[in-house]
Amino acid sequence: MKVQFLLLASVLSCSAVWAADEAKTDPMTEDGVVKIVWQNPKDFRDIKSSGEIQSRYEKRLFETLTTNINKEATKVLKPNQKLEMTVTDVDLAGDMRPTFGATADDLRVVKEIYPPRITFSYQVLENDKVIIAGDEKLSDMGFMTGIQPITDKPFMYETEMVREWLKKTIAPKL
Repeated sequence: MKVQFLLLASVLSCSAVWAADEAKTDPMTEDGVVKIVWQNPKDFRDIKSSGEIQSRYEKRLFETLTTNINKEATKVLKPNQKLEMTVTDVDLAGDMRPTFGATADDLRVVKEIYPPRITFSYQVLENDKVIIAGDEKLSDMGFMTGIQPITDKPFMYETEMVREWLKKTIAPKL
């Protein structure tokens, strides 16, 4: 009887832990003048990892993009302004391809037919008052054209796409 009770207690405690894991909130990253809520990342079109634990990859992706967007936003925004974004979809440049056992991990193949995409809503705040707001669906079909610097910076195509958006959409409105 005691063994059955212990087994039942352990199953129930494990179930509670699993339920707590499933009730996670949307991740949020903040850096300088930028705050981003990543809404339902499990539903994002393509943020698949190749060779890294998926949760660590997502964390690195979100933090890197937030840092890069902050770096560009500080060039556009005035000192008392902030950019808040709610990202609802991300499709990284390239496409994941299986290696069918040749390596332990799949590979991301970057070609012109797999452009980066990002969907989000945003608001620019000045002294906690909304001065600009909107929704965007960015896609860069020409992300591989032109002269490209040789770099190993992660998520460079996505960063460049958002940088161009800040420069062409937000800067003129300020």
